[in-house]
Amino acid sequence: QVQLVQSGGGLVQAGGSLRLSCATSGRTLSRYNMGWFRQAPGKERSFVAAINWNGGNTYYADTVKGRFTISRDNAENTVYLQLNSLKPEDTAVYYCAAGPLLIATPEKYVYWGQGTQVTVSS
Repeated sequence: QVQLVQSGGGLVQAGGSLRLSCATSGRTLSRYNMGWFRQAPGKERSFVAAINWNGGNTYYADTVKGRFTISRDNAENTVYLQLNSLKPEDTAVYYCAAGPLLIATPEKYVYWGQGTQVTVSS
């Protein structure tokens, strides 16, 4: 069993930055590809970014490309999402997820973090 524990998030003004963290307990993180998703009120959960098991491959939703950066430190069993140049439309609950595939489909991820709120004020 893999438990993903998220930290970071909060309230920030437009143009600001935040860093989200997702740490594992139990199995080592390097076994999994990792993804970040977000869900705004009244909307479905959507893909944000993903990174493969060793950090060699990343990809991003078009809406965040160039502003967000996903990274991982397998020695620390932690995945990060750096959010820069934040916009009010980035406001959502952000979730990290672990799974066997490097994919944007949330249903393909097996383990999920508890979610963390990011609120961007205009």
